[in-house]
Amino acid sequence: MVRVILAIVVIILTGNNRITETELVPYYMFFLGALILVTGLSELQKDRKGFWGHMNIVISLFIFFVSIQGFLLNYRVRLVP
Repeated sequence: MVRVILAIVVIILTGNNRITETELVPYYMFFLGALILVTGLSELQKDRKGFWGHMNIVISLFIFFVSIQGFLLNYRVRLVP
């Protein structure tokens, strides 16, 4: 259920960005990271201790890092005239 909600949020934010061309990239990157994290955790809970559960968690941490960097750079750009 959580994966469906996160997927819908990512699709809506991406579609909104494509139509209005606003700066929502850090937001949907954050939700995409959350979606991949939930997918990785569900893979590990299903006793599939394979490669993809751990890889999804590593990828989600990288996406979280990129989205936080995007938040900080976007905030910094707004402060400087």
